[in-house]
Amino acid sequence: MKKELHPKLNEIEVTCTTCGNKFKTLSVLNELKVDSCSNCHPFYTGKMNTGAAAGRIDKFNKKFNKEK
Repeated sequence: MKKELHPKLNEIEVTCTTCGNKFKTLSVLNELKVDSCSNCHPFYTGKMNTGAAAGRIDKFNKKFNKEK
């Protein structure tokens, strides 16, 4: 293999701009900032709004559900 073909892998600190959470990972970048992380994203925290979907599910069940 050719020497110095691959970029250098650095241990960096990733910073969340929403909640300020910091964690370490490996990357070819020197610095990484993300908009939301698993600490503050609604999908991972369980605070995701599913109200609109619940209405559609009820409508579907009323129309197609055949109770025995």
